[in-house]
Amino acid sequence: MYDYRRGESILGAFLLGGIIGAVLGLLFSPRSGRENRDFIAAKADEYWGEGKQFYETSRAKVLDETEEMRVKIDSARDRLKEQVGTVTQQAKDKVQQIAPAAKDALGKAGESVKSGIDAAESKAQGALDKVAEKTTAAEGGAGAATTE
Repeated sequence: MYDYRRGESILGAFLLGGIIGAVLGLLFSPRSGRENRDFIAAKADEYWGEGKQFYETSRAKVLDETEEMRVKIDSARDRLKEQVGTVTQQAKDKVQQIAPAAKDALGKAGESVKSGIDAAESKAQGALDKVAEKTTAAEGGAGAATTE
């Protein structure tokens, strides 16, 4: 039974069967050995020529497609650089537009916070003054009560 888990491929088995079949076909063919050798040599030359031609056309096609791909990549890279430059400039312009307004808003917020702190400080000082007055009054009243 064939075990697929060992990593053997169906293609390998198929090719091996084809080679064995070709060898057996040559051994049992009605032609003589010389005719078979001449036939095999002619087919080998034919396939060798086809293989070389296929290799050359494939190589040329790969080189052409590689060059086309390189041109497309360079074009895309240039477009991307241009878009990045445009977006960067737009962002800088937007920041320059917004910066004065943000600076003013920040200044106003700072002034509001400062005035809030000043108001809280004055209220706290007033409360402390009242506590000090009551403490002084209480000490003065307590001292007068103890001296009588």
